[in-house]
Amino acid sequence: MRVLGNASVPVPASASTVTGLVPANVPDPPDPSDPPDPLDMPDVPAVPGPAAAWQAGMPGTRAEEPFDRVARLAAMVMGTPLASVMMVGERPFSWRIRPGPLGMADRQSPAEQSLCQHVIDSADKLVIDDVRLDSRTIASCPSGPAGVIAWAGFPVRGPDGRVVGALCVADHRPRRWSTGDVEVLETLAYVASGEAALQVAVQHGAERAALAQTLQESLLPSRLPVIPGLQVAARYVAGGIGAEVLGDFYDVFPSVRGSWGMVVGDVCGKGVPAAKSTALARYTLRAEAHRETRPRLILAALNQALLEWITDDPRFLTAIYATVRPTVAGASVQISSAGHPLALVRRADGRVQASGRPGTLLGIVPDPDLHDSRTQLRAGDSLVLFSDGVTEARGHIDRDLYGDDRLRDLIAGLGDVPAARIADSIQQAALAFTGGDSSDDTVTLVLKVPRHETNGHPDPGNEQHG
Repeated sequence: MRVLGNASVPVPASASTVTGLVPANVPDPPDPSDPPDPLDMPDVPAVPGPAAAWQAGMPGTRAEEPFDRVARLAAMVMGTPLASVMMVGERPFSWRIRPGPLGMADRQSPAEQSLCQHVIDSADKLVIDDVRLDSRTIASCPSGPAGVIAWAGFPVRGPDGRVVGALCVADHRPRRWSTGDVEVLETLAYVASGEAALQVAVQHGAERAALAQTLQESLLPSRLPVIPGLQVAARYVAGGIGAEVLGDFYDVFPSVRGSWGMVVGDVCGKGVPAAKSTALARYTLRAEAHRETRPRLILAALNQALLEWITDDPRFLTAIYATVRPTVAGASVQISSAGHPLALVRRADGRVQASGRPGTLLGIVPDPDLHDSRTQLRAGDSLVLFSDGVTEARGHIDRDLYGDDRLRDLIAGLGDVPAARIADSIQQAALAFTGGDSSDDTVTLVLKVPRHETNGHPDPGNEQHG
């Protein structure tokens, strides 16, 4: 990462912007059929290949909408008045959305354009605490950056790895961007990159099963983090024939004050709409976890994001979220369920018990009934989160449900085995019960306190399989 205080090389501006943080009274963006305003549409060099794919957008939606959602969330989490996702291409889309009447101050200044273009050209993040001290801004726009003082930009990449845009945030005051700020913005830039890849895949008409697999993989973590002193393992098996993206997801990520977030969720429906809701859920939860540890409040923030999401195809979802804090004795866990199957805790002596209280699913009502429950894990204890695809798996002979009792008995009989072995056993049992023909996704996420330390090395229980 390069954090610049002063620089000497001006960069040309040649891209367009979609800007977030939209108040209730904001007018709709201009009709694409209307002649563009030259001030809104600076000259943009043609970008061959994937960069042009999202210009046509996805069926029944505006191409700009997903990037606008990312910009809104960036502005909300960072507490900045301005945020934008700039995409380059042959047919750029551009408007500035912010509180108050539209004026020249609402348009992206040449200095801002130069900084965004620098991120795109350099393929690297650019973080500036005060643009008034940066010679690049002074050289490219001597009259000043139209009220923008603090600025940060991060590259957005297409599916081939090329930089095709930038996520930018700006403030009217000097600001020292923290490590946490940078990490959140990098995550949101990664989400925008995923949306770019999604639009390219749809536009190019990829074969349905391959497209579904690619989308599903993009909605799951590429690898699980190592939590000191603990084992983490995840298993995911896609249901059906693999030609549709279904709605189950999981994630593990660092939170604040040395804690970690773990989540398993299930979005109603399938296909691209479910994939969009899954993406919204993942990056909203990650963003909230950077400023909050109480699971019920994190889930409540996701509920609000779902309700405020302007879409013709709203989706609700269930989720279970756990905040894990490693301790000398093992781990302290806070957990909250939103309409999702409760977690199971296996004690070292083989006892299995449910953890948490039932809550309201998300995306339906403004004030869901959510509760935090706390439990302690000690050496030999395990926490198991799973989707209803496990317990609702149907037998291939009598169509009976696998059910809660079978799952508890299975976990109780496993003995002192690593987290990876627990996750494997659950998935294999559910798959065998269905005769290998499951119509629903199944997700299992396991946290285990091992009986013996691993001297700081990644434990063999830290695994993830798709």
